[in-house]
Amino acid sequence: MWRDIKMMAERARGRGIRQLFGDGRAKAFSAHFDGMLFDYSKTSMDEEARAALLALAEARGLPERREAMFTGAPINETEGRAVLHTALRNLSGAPIMVDGADVMPGVRDTLTRMKSFAGAVRSGVFKGAGGAITDVVNIGIGGSHLGPEMAVRALAPYHDGPRCHFVSNVDGADIMDVLAGLDPATTLVLVASKTFTTTETMTNASTARRWMAERVTDPGAQFAALSSAEDKAAAWGIPQSRVFGFEDWVGGRYSIWGPIGLSLMIAIGADDFTAFLRGAEAMDDHFRSAPPEGNMPLMLALTGLWHHQACGYPTRAVLPYDQRLGRLPAYLQQLEMESNGKGVAIDGRLLVHGGGPIVWGEPGTNGQHAFYQLIHQGTQTVPCEFLLAAEGHEPELAHQHRLLVANCLAQSEALMLGRSLDAARAQMKARGFTGAELDRQARHRVFTGDRPSTTLLYDRLSPRRLGQIIALYEHRVFAEGVILGLNSFDQWGVELGKELASALAQVLEGPEGGEDEFGVGKDGSTRQLIKYIHSKKG
Repeated sequence: MWRDIKMMAERARGRGIRQLFGDGRAKAFSAHFDGMLFDYSKTSMDEEARAALLALAEARGLPERREAMFTGAPINETEGRAVLHTALRNLSGAPIMVDGADVMPGVRDTLTRMKSFAGAVRSGVFKGAGGAITDVVNIGIGGSHLGPEMAVRALAPYHDGPRCHFVSNVDGADIMDVLAGLDPATTLVLVASKTFTTTETMTNASTARRWMAERVTDPGAQFAALSSAEDKAAAWGIPQSRVFGFEDWVGGRYSIWGPIGLSLMIAIGADDFTAFLRGAEAMDDHFRSAPPEGNMPLMLALTGLWHHQACGYPTRAVLPYDQRLGRLPAYLQQLEMESNGKGVAIDGRLLVHGGGPIVWGEPGTNGQHAFYQLIHQGTQTVPCEFLLAAEGHEPELAHQHRLLVANCLAQSEALMLGRSLDAARAQMKARGFTGAELDRQARHRVFTGDRPSTTLLYDRLSPRRLGQIIALYEHRVFAEGVILGLNSFDQWGVELGKELASALAQVLEGPEGGEDEFGVGKDGSTRQLIKYIHSKKG
């Protein structure tokens, strides 16, 4: 089937996207859900290609695999685990069984505890040594950092709780810059590590505890743990009442819906956090039940496969025309590249058609003055995924939002239409150029066009909408992974570097013998780098 799909993509190269537009294409190549619109009509996919991709999804067992995920089967086969981040937003309360036990009572209990604690922090019932909590510092890395940081920034108009700050990098500059200006006596620190052993997180947590101990007699009283290791948290002086755990069937990059989202709940309150969960739950129901051609996550996934696997485009740009979604591209980098950035299928064989693409991006209109030059006139094609709200949160600046919307719509139009050499010549001739100079100037203003893009439209970025957007991309990753035959829920690729870093950290403390003993057993390049670092440290 892949062979046929790639042949369709090859044929599409000789046909402009504009030529596909006739009566009804925009409507036929769009998916609608709960007031959201996903338009993929500005791509080279035609009805034959879409039918082939839908048939491929069916043949790869996507419907069965999807049901297995939602019902708690161990689809993370390399680790023998269920994949149930969807259970964290299962507000209907329907039972979900794992190993013969319903997981929902535990999920509900944790959510209730989170709401109680967040309410106490927001109301001032839970205090620091200096009074009501004014600032919350979330210390995590990977999904326990990118998820809450992205969501807290996205929902800034809904903040009415303490200020939230985020630390992830083991580089000491990160935590020192965040702590500078904060009052230890009114700061709450959330340590986000499922095992309470993550090197970067625990190193930063130790630094935060020393910082707090300078002003607070019992610094542990102003720490909470987002972790399942109650014993290790207790050794830190964090009681069970401030430890919020989650099961091994919740992966880090899928964990914003549970305890890892505690900073978001503290920022926006339990009601808006519940709306956030309800948005994701609604997208879950849609993904599970909508017909294939109208299934938004499925069509987003098939568009991605068409561009990367069929057309051979190596990257895709995520371009939110929403400043508060500025961290969404980074969040999706982890979600997609850690999930599907693989070369091995579930059965251990090499992937015939490769894994996921390189994901990158920035918010518009900033990107227009940075990398859009390459997108429009570069020699490689970059499929673009635009996200746009019909209205902003600043009615007094409605004219600026109109300009933002105009820019977004213009970019997708320009990518598709381009500008021919004849049109460029006419433009330059009108400016007074003639002869060879006219031709030279015109060639610099040619846009090849036929550059694909999709657009996701929604009314306004609210907690419910953000929940839907994140769940949409989660299910897109899952669907692409199933069709490609890989496991989207393990991440062995992060392990080797961590193992080597642990050994190198000891080497960097000093040589075992003389100068020539730096990095014994390491390659020549690594030894040279170690010696240089030691020389600069004196």
